[in-house]
Amino acid sequence: MSKARDIKVVILGDAGVGKTSILNRFSNKGFDENSQTTLGASFIPKVLTRGDKTYKFQIWDTAGQEKYRSLAPLYYRDTHAALIVYDITNRASFDVLKKWVQELREHGPANITIAVVGNKVDLIDREDVKYDEAKQYANELNAIFQYTSAKENQNIESLFIQIAEKEEQKDINPTKPQSNKGFQNQVQRPQGGGCNC
Repeated sequence: MSKARDIKVVILGDAGVGKTSILNRFSNKGFDENSQTTLGASFIPKVLTRGDKTYKFQIWDTAGQEKYRSLAPLYYRDTHAALIVYDITNRASFDVLKKWVQELREHGPANITIAVVGNKVDLIDREDVKYDEAKQYANELNAIFQYTSAKENQNIESLFIQIAEKEEQKDINPTKPQSNKGFQNQVQRPQGGGCNC
């Protein structure tokens, strides 16, 4: 087995979009319907092994409330990837993504991998942000795009696998900023009112 690769990830987005639930689901496969709001930031390590490769994720979950937003840039230093999460049932949480992206561009590393994450697809029948619109926005950013459901454990691990693969690509061509356009969304948009579990 090769040496473990460290990957620092920061999770951004408005309060209530499910950032902590995504992190909890990825780190221990659990979901808490009554998850408490993050104050400041929290850190969780997670080791993921795929074949002969091991990835040591260092994941920072940041608070989404406006009063804590000024702290977020403190966590961008040496960050490999950022998950920018919105709630598919909440248009305002999607509209604010541009502010998070701007902040990343101002304070984050030049070659940071960005993933636009539409969470709560278990509530697809209440979708307020259309899949195609969000995917187009991610494509404009050259970002990974993934629909997830922390509640139903849908596409959570897949999201982090895509980040690990993107980091591997950076090793192949380290001087050129990476495009995320080569990634196709691995899961099709759920149809109707159910999820694609």
